[in-house]
Amino acid sequence: MEIRTTFHKKLREIQDEVLVMGSMVEKAVMSSVKALKERDLELAQRVVTDDLRVNRKRFEIEENCIQLIATQQPMASDLRTIISALNIVSEVERIGDHAEGIAKIVLMIGDEPPLKPLIDIPRMMEKTIDMLHRSLDTFVKGDADTARKIVAEDDEVDSLYDQVFRELLTFMAEDPKTITRATRLIWVAHNLERSADRVTNICERVVYMVTGKMEEIGASKY
Repeated sequence: MEIRTTFHKKLREIQDEVLVMGSMVEKAVMSSVKALKERDLELAQRVVTDDLRVNRKRFEIEENCIQLIATQQPMASDLRTIISALNIVSEVERIGDHAEGIAKIVLMIGDEPPLKPLIDIPRMMEKTIDMLHRSLDTFVKGDADTARKIVAEDDEVDSLYDQVFRELLTFMAEDPKTITRATRLIWVAHNLERSADRVTNICERVVYMVTGKMEEIGASKY
């Protein structure tokens, strides 16, 4: 009985660390877009530098997961939870990489004047962060139903991306001098769109954790 109590305590600690890592990445995504809006190169550089902390947190969680498997030999749902944690931290780390990518674009832009007011990109950022936060919450709670619903919300981010893409193409077509600046904003939007895709992967892992079934929840829409 004591062994199982210790196991579930360590499993809970891993889940808590996943939430900590998620919070770090949410902050990185938010800061990267804030740096873009405000042309804050110092903040952008901080996002790039802090990505190393995100990477270290991932490795730390992975080591704890592997140690728990090796020492406790969990079965069934407990094993699925640990395997899901391993996959989820990989996805969260990749979202952190996308935030770093946005920050590096900001550093490339430097102090050049903005092409247009940023409206849809911040909306993409807010939606992506919201989806990420709630997806990690479903992981801790084992809430497969909510995880499925979050996957469907990816369509909103895709629609915003399409809108940004079309608008920036119009700028480029009307004035070729804007091509470089417009392309960089497209890169930013693409990083956010890919981040939301990573969230859907997290949700699929939550569904697997709860049901034991691997499935691409959003596959039917393609």
